[in-house]
Amino acid sequence: MNTPVVSMDVRHVGGGVAVVDITGDVTATCEQPLMAAYEEASTGGTNRLVLNFTGLEYMNSTGIGMLVTLLVRANRQKQQLSAYGLTEHYRQIFELTRLDEAISIFDDESSALGHAGAS
Repeated sequence: MNTPVVSMDVRHVGGGVAVVDITGDVTATCEQPLMAAYEEASTGGTNRLVLNFTGLEYMNSTGIGMLVTLLVRANRQKQQLSAYGLTEHYRQIFELTRLDEAISIFDDESSALGHAGAS
């Protein structure tokens, strides 16, 4: 059985904003990398997290569940969560699951960072 591969790189872009660049598959196997990226992104007074999905190859229902867990953690820390780079397919899934009501969705990084207060 092939294990899906995912990488999550964190960039602190200033103004209390961190970007998590997601590359690969968001499935059950990404729980540890996702939570490690969240911990890294949350250092230094981060109050806004931006998820970059431009490198996303695949996401299943378990991956969506992990994003809900991330959202709950961010809400507990009073952090805002936004995303960009979702394909039309995944945008529709965010709409169907109503994740788009809790996670602001943008077309590109500059729009997401502009909304997040970073430039």
